[in-house]
Amino acid sequence: MAKNKKAKARFPSRDEILEYIEGSPGKITKRDIANAFHIKGQDRIRLKKILKEFVAQGALARDAGKSLRPSGTLPHVLVVEITGSDEYGDLMARPQTWEGAEAPPRIYITQYKKKKAAALASGDFALVRVSPEEDEGGPFYTARIIRTLKGAPSTFIGVFHKTRDGGEIRPADKKNRKVYAVSKSFANDAPDNSLVLAEAEKKGTRTYRPHAKVIENLGDLSQPKSVSLIAIHHHDIPFKFTGEVLRDAAAASAPSPKGRADLRGLAFITIDPADARDHDDAVMVSGDNDAKNPGGFIISVAIADVAHYVRPGSALDKEAERRGNSAYFPDRVVPMLPEALSADLCSLVKGKDRAVFVCHLKINKDGKKLSHRFERAVIKCAANLSYQEVQGELDAGKGPWFEVTKPLYDAYLALKVARDARGPLALEMPERKIILDDDGNVADVVIRKTLAMHKVIEEFMVATNVAAAETLVNKRVLCMFRIHEEPGAEKLDALRQFLTSLNLKLARGQVLKPELFNRLLDKVADAPNRDLVNLMVLRTQSQAAYSPDNIGHFGLALQKYAHFTSPIRRYADILVHRALITALGLGKDGLAQADIKQFRKIAEDISEAERRAMFAERESTDRYLALYLSDRVGDKFQARISGVTRFGLFASVMPTGADGFIPMASLSDDFYILDDRNKRLIGRRNGRIFKLGDIIDVRLVEAEKITGSLKLEVLGASSLPLNLLKPVQRKGYQKNRGRRGKRR
Repeated sequence: MAKNKKAKARFPSRDEILEYIEGSPGKITKRDIANAFHIKGQDRIRLKKILKEFVAQGALARDAGKSLRPSGTLPHVLVVEITGSDEYGDLMARPQTWEGAEAPPRIYITQYKKKKAAALASGDFALVRVSPEEDEGGPFYTARIIRTLKGAPSTFIGVFHKTRDGGEIRPADKKNRKVYAVSKSFANDAPDNSLVLAEAEKKGTRTYRPHAKVIENLGDLSQPKSVSLIAIHHHDIPFKFTGEVLRDAAAASAPSPKGRADLRGLAFITIDPADARDHDDAVMVSGDNDAKNPGGFIISVAIADVAHYVRPGSALDKEAERRGNSAYFPDRVVPMLPEALSADLCSLVKGKDRAVFVCHLKINKDGKKLSHRFERAVIKCAANLSYQEVQGELDAGKGPWFEVTKPLYDAYLALKVARDARGPLALEMPERKIILDDDGNVADVVIRKTLAMHKVIEEFMVATNVAAAETLVNKRVLCMFRIHEEPGAEKLDALRQFLTSLNLKLARGQVLKPELFNRLLDKVADAPNRDLVNLMVLRTQSQAAYSPDNIGHFGLALQKYAHFTSPIRRYADILVHRALITALGLGKDGLAQADIKQFRKIAEDISEAERRAMFAERESTDRYLALYLSDRVGDKFQARISGVTRFGLFASVMPTGADGFIPMASLSDDFYILDDRNKRLIGRRNGRIFKLGDIIDVRLVEAEKITGSLKLEVLGASSLPLNLLKPVQRKGYQKNRGRRGKRR
């Protein structure tokens, strides 16, 4: 070999690649990285694989145009929503879309002199170019406006109050602090104190107040049912079925048993909450007669055969896809399917013939699955039982259904052996339930008690979902996987940082598995900070989603997973049913070409619909809790600090779990500095510390039932007037002859 031939360039390490991306000020693509490190030929494929792994792990994010950036940072150009001004008068914004579990980073608009910036108000949108900076409160971004954009949707939900000139509307969205004037001609006869759907007037009005007109009167605000309506309208959750959809559902009829397995002689039972209105799964367990499987079980899980009724391309199908899932509120359910199906033909009611899709699971005494098979069948449920009824019989060791339910628990104990060996994430988060009285008012807020039978049914459903995914993978048929990525590197670093403040550690240098978190959770199982650590571990996790690409389910420690067991309330399950029908040749109502062509888009849409429902359910709960506490303004409570920001503290009011906010301005006994690294506020003069997880005494100052927001104040932290305290000048600002500082 010639001595003057250039030596091959060294391939960079993974850390070097990340450092290069993090240190690059502009857009970075794979080509830029390859050029910077002189990567050529087959090494480009190696680089592509590494970058793909970084994105999958959450260390990097990919923008349009395939440019890369560190996860948790913003792209250089993005759309933002104006949120108002801070205490310095600076216009602030937030990303229009943000997928992180933590709050989005601060964004300050810097173009005050340009007309297009001056005209911006809360709720407006703009395309901006951002630059990262840092001050005492941590990292933030400054933004220069490229162009203003069309604002948020002109319709909104609000409360109408009559005035001499007509009325005014206060939006139910806590982020919209405008008050809209309504002329008499546009009040649409709305009563005083009514919940209305309104439309904001287009910009350009010469009056100093924004104007709106009432489109629809949604009801009396004093009625508790209005609480859920606000969330339903605010998140555009479809809640009315068209006549065509209702007619299709009403015309549906049960299929003939011909061509289906007749399992009506088997003792299938449903086990649901006591207040369940439908029953979409039934179970039974028998001992395995195979001499080669001593002590083994046959678990049979029957799921309503929704695919028989909801045919591809039908009005029912289009509506179910549009809704994506059912949404659950304290006072109502917004179903994915009309009640003629969800509460009747697809509900596995005692003594009624019902069409089902059954999975038979054969397991050994240690819970290892030996085989499984699917079939379409007809069953007749022997009983519709509640969790409490079955648990009571198990605890007593006797009862009318004990001979049927005891084998269920025995099979679960076998599955639990395999589950414990697999080591799925074992978070323990208290789940609160709002109890309503006959008038729809909040009677109580209780912690849901987890029973052994809850775990039994959950484990059966997980095993069935795994079997569905495995079948479709083996048959090479398109599958709507339920995926859950492992936590990103940035979130893990933030968790480790937080744990350090509690003298806890999360091991490094190990293959990331749920059991890593479980060992940590075991350490604090009996500690006072148990709930806090569970919460922080939960915040570290990625958001589960639907996808035709299988990357596994990190939280469940499963390589293949899909949703099969709730087709009444999830559209993803209907698609999995259709895929299995196609894969196993079980009928003509399998996957349609339209399904296949739109599979990826459907996955994105139903993932978004799931998030939409989740946010609406959470908002509805917040409003009900605010309504519950509205009569206790001025009362003292204990609260646990759940968030620490430069604007104040978030705290969970005990024992209801209602979330409240403590503004920084109310901590007027001192000037508090944010220690973002350790998630705490530190008093400059008195050294008092408020940190994540602390239990503090608070007073309820305000409970706004329209927006669901609670305002709190810390007892003993307001001894000095705010104007006697010397403010801290923030980095990036300079004094200007006594006027408010301006960002450089």
